[in-house]
Amino acid sequence: MKSPLAMLQPLGRALMLPIAVLPIAALLLRLGQNDILESSLVAPLAHALPWLGPFIGGAGAAIFSNLGLLFAIGVAVGFARDSNGAAGLAGVVCFLVATAGAKSLILAPPEALKGLASGAQDLAIAAFKDKALAKLSVPLGILSGVLAGDFYNRFGALKLPEYLAFFGGRRFVPIVSGLGGLGLGLVFGAGWGALSNGMDGLSQLIAASGPIGLFIYGVLNRVLIVTGLHHILNNVVYFLYGDYHGVTGDLNRFFAGDPKAGAFMSGYFPVMMFGLPAACLAMYHTAKPERRQAVGGMLLSMAATAFLTGVTEPIEFSFMFLAPVLFALHAVLTGLSMVLMDALRIRLGYGFSAGLLDYGLNFGRATRPLWLIPIGLAYGGIYYGLFRFFILRFDLKTPGREDNPIGMEIASEASQGGAGESFVRALGGPANLIEVSACTTRLRLVMADNARIDEPMLRRLGAKGLIRPSTGALQVVLGPTADQTSGEILAYLAAAPKAATPVASSPRGPGPKASAPAVTRDISGLLAALGGSGNLLSVASASSRLRLEVKDERAVDIPALKAWGARALGMTAPGALHVVLGPDAEAVALALARVLSTR
Repeated sequence: MKSPLAMLQPLGRALMLPIAVLPIAALLLRLGQNDILESSLVAPLAHALPWLGPFIGGAGAAIFSNLGLLFAIGVAVGFARDSNGAAGLAGVVCFLVATAGAKSLILAPPEALKGLASGAQDLAIAAFKDKALAKLSVPLGILSGVLAGDFYNRFGALKLPEYLAFFGGRRFVPIVSGLGGLGLGLVFGAGWGALSNGMDGLSQLIAASGPIGLFIYGVLNRVLIVTGLHHILNNVVYFLYGDYHGVTGDLNRFFAGDPKAGAFMSGYFPVMMFGLPAACLAMYHTAKPERRQAVGGMLLSMAATAFLTGVTEPIEFSFMFLAPVLFALHAVLTGLSMVLMDALRIRLGYGFSAGLLDYGLNFGRATRPLWLIPIGLAYGGIYYGLFRFFILRFDLKTPGREDNPIGMEIASEASQGGAGESFVRALGGPANLIEVSACTTRLRLVMADNARIDEPMLRRLGAKGLIRPSTGALQVVLGPTADQTSGEILAYLAAAPKAATPVASSPRGPGPKASAPAVTRDISGLLAALGGSGNLLSVASASSRLRLEVKDERAVDIPALKAWGARALGMTAPGALHVVLGPDAEAVALALARVLSTR
């Protein structure tokens, strides 16, 4: 059974897909504001085209107004085992059904209709329901996406009788998701009062916690980076906390013009734009003289990325495990920055992260933004002084000070197949990769055997850190290039042979010609666990793994497979099952192929 941490990993990853659209939404919304349009550079164009501001701003507002739908699509695709678009469609169906169902159950209070004519009452009721449901649209969208993604994984390969076969497989997923949407609609509609009061209570609790709550949030946000679950924490405050004319969430309210919004974003700017780049300078100055040139380029690149874009994970993972005391210090300083910026009533916001680009773009919407410069410079000095003191005082093994460096600098390891092939080799080969995906800064992988990865090679390829959140799971921190690298890995895997050593083929083709050691286990037990020989379509092996295609994945008995001797299992696509056995996988595959050839 999966641990709670392992079960939350897909949600943390899936949430990043819809969040990725926020930068363009923030950019369009900001460019449509009057202070931007009336600037000297674009004022003549804005005066000549008076519709330009509403046109651009409305485009950005449309994204913020439909965040629930975007989360339903993005989370569903992120949860689906192969990120198939059918899951996204199912997420839309679930969300729309749930939304319409909930609206029909929400009742407008009599005081909202008092004194209105019958026609006006209808408009008032519709407006009340829209506003009420908009408050819950993001959690409703996330739950719709989770349901749709889970239904895709469960029913994406469903076999129905021939006369209903058209509705089987992936086509069945939107159907069952619609039924799931009915359940969500019932819960959100009938329980709207309780859910709304619960959100208000959460907002009041956060607000009442004051500086202590901000400090705890800042510390937890950094600590949870280790697991990748900080996105879940962020979503609570970004999209649920507070209410401003029906708009909820610190991030949403900031872009809606709420002067009180931004408390949970402002504190990141001194840390990300000034503190961590200064930490990089301290690590450079304290590196061994013969190693400074080797790590200097890497530290400069990471510092520039943090200052410009607010992406800081590459820096944090460069010392998180080498010098944990520095990471603890960094988490405390982040919490203190949250408290300091709030005490000074500084309100800054971002659509992506707390970097120079977002700071400049949203300067006109911020409150007391110039205060960031002296505070940031002071914070940079604090980070530099503390990091330098702790590194030298306790001889911490930060980049450039390792006794046995394992390639912290980014070196060229690309083979003839490119970066994708190099990463696959470093990760133990195609047979060792069960799932490949990425979030903003890290590869998120499911491995057959974590022990087979080549960590020094991954470091040379640019990995800033490796995290093993659960058995078989691996996260490789790369920085902003993670998604591109994930695509290159998937492209290589698609073009590479499906098995390193072809052993068996479908019974529709010729049998295997290779020889292998004799099987020392009873193959009948394995066949029974796989649902019988009639459920088995094809067999192949790759290193220590069986690659099987089955008719009905529900007929596979997972506990029986593990009892037979399977070390790990993975369903890489509907009907595609990988079974990690060990050294005799090739012999077992040959034995299964002989059974198939005699059917």
